[in-house]
Amino acid sequence: MASGYFFLKMYSFSTCWNSHRHTDGRAMLEEIRELGFEYAELSHGIRLSLVPGIIDAFQAGVIKISTLHNFCPLPIGCNHANPNVFKFSSTDSRERENAYKHTLKTIEFADRLGAKLIVLHMGEINMRNYTDKLIDLLEAGKQDTPKYQKVCQKAEIKREKAKAKYCENAYEMLERIVEQAAMRGIKLGIEIREDLEEIPLDSDWDFFFQRFEDPTVCYWHDIGHAQIKENLGFIHHRLHLESMASRLGGFHLHDVEFPARDHRPPGRGMIDYEGLKHLVKPDHIKVFELSPSLKPEAAREGIAHLKSVWGHE
Repeated sequence: MASGYFFLKMYSFSTCWNSHRHTDGRAMLEEIRELGFEYAELSHGIRLSLVPGIIDAFQAGVIKISTLHNFCPLPIGCNHANPNVFKFSSTDSRERENAYKHTLKTIEFADRLGAKLIVLHMGEINMRNYTDKLIDLLEAGKQDTPKYQKVCQKAEIKREKAKAKYCENAYEMLERIVEQAAMRGIKLGIEIREDLEEIPLDSDWDFFFQRFEDPTVCYWHDIGHAQIKENLGFIHHRLHLESMASRLGGFHLHDVEFPARDHRPPGRGMIDYEGLKHLVKPDHIKVFELSPSLKPEAAREGIAHLKSVWGHE
């Protein structure tokens, strides 16, 4: 059983990079161990067929498991990574119950593997997707145009008007899940998402943590998602992270090529790691979450770059 809320000093590496290439879970984790990691995050692409090998590798001491990303393992019928297959925020009670059921399976799996934290998505507001439209305008160099400002304003108005029922569904679901995670000493890291429509909204984090004062719930900073939000003009990356510092549990680490190509190797994008370094503490879990398209050498270069800035612990 995971013990308490004390996190070891660690860098970890996500299986989102290699789970699709493996049919054996042990071989998948051995590949990560060969990159020099003592810890791995089991991401949201873990097929049921990989589970026996994962358990074997864990029990044999090949690697330790830092974190899981919900849903893990994948629900039956899902063969590809799909962390939003069941949404906490859904107005369909059957979908919410499926989200609850499969999150409990993630909690049980994390407990079995001694993982310290589960990364969660909270769902979204069911509305038109404005994020992709804004990214298209950024790519066309139109961020300083009246059209861009108009789309931003429309997105903010629409999501504020529609958010109440979706946020309440998500928060009520999280309250149920917190009880189960707390019993096992496992934290729940609520991830900042790149889409403007996803929950919690950037303007709602203070309210969110007032509602969820239980230390079981913490903030999970996906460094690439936050950079995309800054590129869109909705947050200031460093100031946002500073405001979350007291509840920060850890990081997903990667880089972003402007405006929104994420999961690149650190050092090959625009993220100012040096400017964020003062916010990184030894007890934060730091997980490299790199694109499956990257070759091992590119991954190694990105890892080395990040550690040269933030240190080796």
